[in-house]
Amino acid sequence: MVKADSPAAEGQKSPLPSRGPPLALGGSPATVRRSGTQKNIRECCDVATSERDRLRIHVRWMIRRDMPEVLAVEQEAFEFPWSEEDFTRCLRQRNCIGMVAEADDSVVAFMIYELHRNRLHVLNFAVRRSHRRLGIGTQMMGKLAGKLTPERRSRILLEVRERNLPAQLFFRSLGYRAISVLKDFYQDTTEDAYLMQFVPAAEPAIEAQPRRMAG
Repeated sequence: MVKADSPAAEGQKSPLPSRGPPLALGGSPATVRRSGTQKNIRECCDVATSERDRLRIHVRWMIRRDMPEVLAVEQEAFEFPWSEEDFTRCLRQRNCIGMVAEADDSVVAFMIYELHRNRLHVLNFAVRRSHRRLGIGTQMMGKLAGKLTPERRSRILLEVRERNLPAQLFFRSLGYRAISVLKDFYQDTTEDAYLMQFVPAAEPAIEAQPRRMAG
């Protein structure tokens, strides 16, 4: 179930199951309504306490044999987890991509995101409980940010529940900012959501040094 990082037009998604209230720790299941389509995003706060606490990981595309480990991370992290059918249905979309993080030959985190014409959109993101606070989430989000280019996809969007303070703080620490409040966003509660956006900082222009003329 490999998805290539190729351009794709925005498309409709199959509805995914409704999710319950946010968990107290780690992140929150969330049912997202957008453009008449139901989508899901989950966030896990994963800020390493120092640079030396970071665990070396290998981030790669998700493949079919990863699914048992991905489902285990999903079921551990969320009260209302996606099923294997949910993952398959999402990843069959041409613009839906799966990534995993490996440590010691085991999947310890995963991310599902969408490619759009001028942006990336994170739908699902979780880190194994035993591997949190080791900088894995930070490294995965950094990998995603590395796919941005000023000429094409120049920003990342995601939604966070208004009560999910750990996720809000995590994304803010990475440079994400809330750009709007989405009222009555979820089907399972009346809770609002923050739409958060990441735009890389523009590099300062390098002034051309005056050329000295010979003579």
